Amino acid sequence: MASVPNVCGGGWAETKAAYRLLDNARLDFREVLRAHSVPTLERIRQQSRVLCLQDTTELDYSGRPSMAGLGRLNYEQRQGLYLHPTLVISEAGVALGVTDCWHWARLPKGEPDLAESLRWVEGYERVAEMAALAPETRLVYVADREGDLRALIDRAEQLGFAADYLIRVQHDRKLNDPLDGKLRAAVEAQPVLGTIAFDLPAGGNRPARQVTQTIRLARLELKTRSGPGPQVTVILAREEAPPEGQEAVEWCLITNEEITTLEQARARIEWYRKRWWIEVYFRILKSGCRIEALQLRTRERLERALVLYLIVAWRILMLMTLGREHPEWCCEVVFSVEEWQTAWAIHHRTPPPATPPDLGTIVRIVAGFGGWLGRKNDPPPGPKALWQGMTKLSAYVEAVTAIWAAEIKFPQRKRIRH
Repeated sequence: MASVPNVCGGGWAETKAAYRLLDNARLDFREVLRAHSVPTLERIRQQSRVLCLQDTTELDYSGRPSMAGLGRLNYEQRQGLYLHPTLVISEAGVALGVTDCWHWARLPKGEPDLAESLRWVEGYERVAEMAALAPETRLVYVADREGDLRALIDRAEQLGFAADYLIRVQHDRKLNDPLDGKLRAAVEAQPVLGTIAFDLPAGGNRPARQVTQTIRLARLELKTRSGPGPQVTVILAREEAPPEGQEAVEWCLITNEEITTLEQARARIEWYRKRWWIEVYFRILKSGCRIEALQLRTRERLERALVLYLIVAWRILMLMTLGREHPEWCCEVVFSVEEWQTAWAIHHRTPPPATPPDLGTIVRIVAGFGGWLGRKNDPPPGPKALWQGMTKLSAYVEAVTAIWAAEIKFPQRKRIRH
């Protein structure tokens, strides 16, 4: 991915058409996202349960004084936007689509502005609305500590828990029973229900290792000014003996669901661990699609470009996750005939087979175009190899199509021997 002229192949006519599209006031970015939501909803309906991941990232456009409509980030000299999408994945971790996206620019200090916490509450409301359109599927709203808001918990109860929530605890809330004190002390007082173990991938300066956590559960009633408060289940997953020099992995989660068994708790821990996919999604947006490198003059142009890149980034993530979970599927569930046949021909230097190969085969070929080596102990292809590979594949398909259309025949030349 690169600038608009680069994405358009360097042709002036195509570039001009792209800028006209981004300038078109009749193109509502919300309608574009809603159009993407239609097939996303169909994919959701095919699942018994899906996870709706929400988080916020900042888009830094500092040094672009010509771009109108930006706001301050963490301080006045840094200008940009905030982005808060809803990424839907299956329980197995396959990216199904993007169904909602809050984005906003902060006003200058001292000017009245909307409370930014509204994005979490409204995000849950949009998930609840989507749940009504997929009655056979249970939707779970998953958020990190920033989403630990009493307003969200109360709103979920008001809506009859149309969607479940699973949120990492940030606030040590008071309980309705004075004897119970606060939330964290109450769950820490519970006996250990059992242990779970999983492999923690490497990250930053942290090596990959296995983590074993003890699990404690408590069903608690949060404090209200009068009357009964909302009931929540608190799951405390704690690594009691981390390796020397390593920080213990500990998560305290709350959910509206009543959880009583170790297996139920294990499932929720696995759901929370899949929240990491939205961080991968942001990486694709910024490093792959390079949305912070866009040089557009107005916020309106930028909004229309962003929604298109949201869908592009989802496709890369979907390709990666689907290739891992269902490599045996036919490749044509993702790739067009022109794409997989071109990939096969360039990689193998032979005509493509009559029967489409499986998805895993074509994903590995495309990742190879992006630098993935595919050695015996290499992990599955990651997002960087796939977005670079898909960029090259797009160029290959365009070149092959042009050659076929023009019926170009290259002369056979004798190899010169030295």
